[in-house]
Amino acid sequence: MSSKHFLNDPSALVLSALKSITLTNPTTALDPDDKIIYLRPDAAEPQVSIISGGGSGHEPSFAAFVGPGLLSGAVAGTIFASPGAEQVRRCILERVETSKGVLVVVMNYTGDVLNFGMAVEKAKAAGMEVEMVVMGDDAGVGREQGGKVGRRGIAGTVLVHKIAGALAAQGGTLGEVFKVAQTVADNTVSIGSSLLHVHVPGREVGEAEELKQNEVEIGMGIHNEPGSEKSTSDLPGIVKTMLKYMLDQSDADRAFLNISSSDETVLLINNLGGVSVLELGGITTEISHQLRETYGIKPVRIITGTFMTSLNGLGFSISMLKLQPTGTSHSMLDLLDAPAEASGWGGSAAIKSSTWSNPPTQTREKGSGESSENKACGITLDPELADKALRHALQKVVEAEPDITRYDTVVGDGDCGIGLKRGAEGILKQLDKGKEQKDAALFLDGIISVVESTMDGTSGALYAIFLNSLAHGLRQQAGSSTQQADPAIWAKALKVAMQSMSKYTPAQPGDRTLVDALAPFVETLEKSKSVEEAAKAADEGAKTTKGMKASLGRTVYVGGKGFEEVPDPGAHGLAVFFSGLAEGLK
Repeated sequence: MSSKHFLNDPSALVLSALKSITLTNPTTALDPDDKIIYLRPDAAEPQVSIISGGGSGHEPSFAAFVGPGLLSGAVAGTIFASPGAEQVRRCILERVETSKGVLVVVMNYTGDVLNFGMAVEKAKAAGMEVEMVVMGDDAGVGREQGGKVGRRGIAGTVLVHKIAGALAAQGGTLGEVFKVAQTVADNTVSIGSSLLHVHVPGREVGEAEELKQNEVEIGMGIHNEPGSEKSTSDLPGIVKTMLKYMLDQSDADRAFLNISSSDETVLLINNLGGVSVLELGGITTEISHQLRETYGIKPVRIITGTFMTSLNGLGFSISMLKLQPTGTSHSMLDLLDAPAEASGWGGSAAIKSSTWSNPPTQTREKGSGESSENKACGITLDPELADKALRHALQKVVEAEPDITRYDTVVGDGDCGIGLKRGAEGILKQLDKGKEQKDAALFLDGIISVVESTMDGTSGALYAIFLNSLAHGLRQQAGSSTQQADPAIWAKALKVAMQSMSKYTPAQPGDRTLVDALAPFVETLEKSKSVEEAAKAADEGAKTTKGMKASLGRTVYVGGKGFEEVPDPGAHGLAVFFSGLAEGLK
């Protein structure tokens, strides 16, 4: 790998690169604090806003795709790391047009899905119309390897951006834009290959295993993740293997998309950053030749260039989209061909002369949108009873920390108990402030802000997503007159929260996660309308995890037989909370 860089400070590099977007495209503005590039309000008519983002290092994705006809906003993390949920929330609520709704497109990596998902649920809790599409197109990850997590997202994501962005620009509704984006995601398959790993500026050399001089890694991810296999083949052999992974219907592990010679397709050949234009031309010719001769496939469009990189990766990726009806008056091909003023899609030539001569000037200042303020739901609770019950439940969690930590030391990395205790103590401090709040959703909002600031890691993100969705579920039940919160209302809201959380984690009862306690609680409360009965069901669910083999989470990677002796720590901690809540309500 090449470890020489002109800029070696990764933080300064990311911010400087973001500033360059506004220099090459006058329709864009920069929020430097949150590392957000967004479309200036006077650059386009109000429309469905499309937001994407992820770790830096994949340029021109995602920031250089912001512009009329493509993205409305892009949120950048540090190099190869997801942006935080608060960055994404500010982009949704404060940096883009919200009157027509917002679509969030994110690639399938745990950090991105959870942080973007948390922001989406927070926006929904504030009463906004928001949808999210998770892109997983990498055929380098088979069904067995991907498991419940699924395939990684790679360069095919830009086809979702382009087609959805064009439909939004032409007046499509949020429902239409979401449906088309999901259809493109479902009908795209990709795979990449690289001759070298890449070096991240600011990191020590030698962190990644180097490939040999004559080796290529097929299926390598865009963050140096291992590929499917290493080969010493020439270009025709490499392309043959890549296309087989993408198109061979006899491969049950990888036959994600059935493309035949009768289908209309779009071919995207993407430079991972370090391949010369000359060489990419030769690669394009080889891929097109093999598609035609081996599979009888003649794409109706061939797009080649640099769209989603892995820094200066010496490699390329192939993406294929099987064209489908959109359910609108615009075909996918029309939308793909539609103009877009985004420097990442067509370079500086994509910006019209009229835009340069009369550039947009408006910006969106922080906190300027009314939608950033959460609304009351009109469902009231008894603040004294809520305070009493919550304090009792949280104190039980604090007291249970040694047991939870002990269980997690056996099956995890030992931080579950401390994380739950930190969150519980944070909420107790919030309750000590004595601010009386009778509106159920606003009461919950106060708790959510503490959870988001005190609980980190995967479990913290999941709790935040769930609680934001719970607040959204309460607001969905708002009526013309004030209602009293009762078990039936909470049960409906909890069901909404369960459905929302399932978008971000595939965990189900039996996977040895906190869902083993959460799902029985929600189901039993819905049926019995009794918190006490629901808490008992949660406790039983947590106990059943003893001896259960994990299929999700860090526990999957922990060896030994310790899981046979202890319950899942997250499920146990949640069951303790529910039991304390039931006792506190008496």
